Amino acid sequence: MNLVVVSAGLSVPSSTRLLADRLAAVAAPAATAPEPQPAAVRVIELRDLAVEIAHTFTNGFPGRELSAAFDAVRSADGLIVVTPVFSASYSGLFKSFFDALGATEPDALAGKPVLIAATGGTARHSLVLDHALRPLFAYLKAVVVPTGVYAASEDWGAEG
Repeated sequence: MNLVVVSAGLSVPSSTRLLADRLAAVAAPAATAPEPQPAAVRVIELRDLAVEIAHTFTNGFPGRELSAAFDAVRSADGLIVVTPVFSASYSGLFKSFFDALGATEPDALAGKPVLIAATGGTARHSLVLDHALRPLFAYLKAVVVPTGVYAASEDWGAEG
């Protein structure tokens, strides 16, 4: 079983990546239970693909690294997607990645199970899960798992 994690965190270190890693650590063994071998996990850092994502919109073709990321997403048995919250929604980089994927292969996520997650400065932004992420992945024909995960700054021990 192949599990792909898409992390849209921009900073290093990133609370978005930290949440992505924690979700993958729990999901990988659970995805293959009762088998002793956990799922293989691949993490895609969108920060590293930002220029290729932008170029895809201007020239119509994904670069080598972005193509490899698209292939990983297409061949995954399941996805964990994590974005920081900007202006009460997912980040532009996160949306651009999935827009570019959808432009190259509209049914790439059809029927694929997706766990949605987000990070933000305040717990009030948790609505992004149901008002932005869930509709995006429903449009892309993915099967969004019923429970989403949100982590605010205070969940990491910091003030909001």
